Amino acid sequence: MDNLTDIYNFLDLSDSVNVVNRLATSGQPTIKQFPKIKAAGYQVVINLAPSDSSNAVSAERSILENLGLTYIHIPVSWEQPTVQDFNLFVQALQKYQKQAVYVHCAANKRVSAFIYLYCRIYEKKNTAAALADLKKIWTPNPIWQKFIDLVESV
Repeated sequence: MDNLTDIYNFLDLSDSVNVVNRLATSGQPTIKQFPKIKAAGYQVVINLAPSDSSNAVSAERSILENLGLTYIHIPVSWEQPTVQDFNLFVQALQKYQKQAVYVHCAANKRVSAFIYLYCRIYEKKNTAAALADLKKIWTPNPIWQKFIDLVESV
């Protein structure tokens, strides 16, 4: 598992998020890092980065499926995240809750915001506890703070 710490902005959330058997997040893994995700026991990979992200791996789906992993791609616009994007993410997390899930985007910023929202809304965590993991990665910019506020108010 320690090899995963080399992945950009890697964060193991297995002890702080209850929805899944195991959960980790990160920025975009490289082609060489995908087998390490499999070797660490993850069964599902959810990618929130658009295919045209600067560090995207064009063959990610085929690489991961060839490794025997389930791959879900929910491309979330950096400039315009939507409630629908978040709802698709929630559905994916809940569908695979009995498996080890690895979620990434380009830099782990989209993911950390979505995990924060999931913890607040579905796990009923208090703001301070939910913010702790988000702040390990970043402080949301105005676009993302507005999105977080919108989803929390629904």
